[in-house]
Amino acid sequence: MEGLRAPEHLPRAVEIREVISETATIKSILFEDRLSSESKPGQFAMIWIPGIDEIPMSYSYISRSGHCGVTVRAVGEATTALHALKAGQRIGVRGPYGNGFRLNQAKRLLLVGGGTGIACLAPLVEQLAGLRTELSLVLGARTATELLFLNRIKRSVSRGNSRIVVTTDDGTYGSKGLASEYSVKLLQPEAFEQVYTCGPELMMAPIVQACVERGIPVQASLERYVKCGLGLCGSCVIGPYRVCKDGPVFEGKDLVNLDEFGRNKRDASGAKQRL
Repeated sequence: MEGLRAPEHLPRAVEIREVISETATIKSILFEDRLSSESKPGQFAMIWIPGIDEIPMSYSYISRSGHCGVTVRAVGEATTALHALKAGQRIGVRGPYGNGFRLNQAKRLLLVGGGTGIACLAPLVEQLAGLRTELSLVLGARTATELLFLNRIKRSVSRGNSRIVVTTDDGTYGSKGLASEYSVKLLQPEAFEQVYTCGPELMMAPIVQACVERGIPVQASLERYVKCGLGLCGSCVIGPYRVCKDGPVFEGKDLVNLDEFGRNKRDASGAKQRL
């Protein structure tokens, strides 16, 4: 139990510095926290909303100066309560937890984000933009008003060798269709040496499958029901893995043969539900 006393496991009360309305339904909560500022893109924190609940959230803003943040859509009691908070109020933070995206020597990269999954990829884009890489990005949303961080990502890659494609389900911005369908058409071994993706699992599953079939390394960030964040409770299990401890970022080869990936998730009781 000695390891549970490590600094990252101890809840820290932090003051909200700013609340940003990213879209009509999505907000970013910014705060200062030294340990969070040392996190890697793809890692997550356990965010405690006083009197309500504690929930896992990937970092969407990471700054070595100490400024960090999470981005959330209001979909339940905890996230709705988080949306209602104002600058000056306090939340609790534990972490950073899990394994983030791993960088390698690859130079030709494809990043695919869908919905609020784009928030998880944004710090990775900012990190990669400072390297000598060729970045291709496919960003997907249901509709134009729900498209997240497009201008932020454009600023990040403006001086590099990059291209951005936007897809919306209803065709209100960019290409009409699904980000997964557009991305799979791009996936050729000679085109990309590494793929990173985050978003709805139904979006990521065909991308991971296509990458594995074509021999392209792929890393995917999974979202599962997480209670402890420490790998103790088992609520986030998928196959032999605990998402909070072994993930949330996984290599595609470790996911592609799992029966649950892209098909099922588990609720608070552990029961399987169709995605």
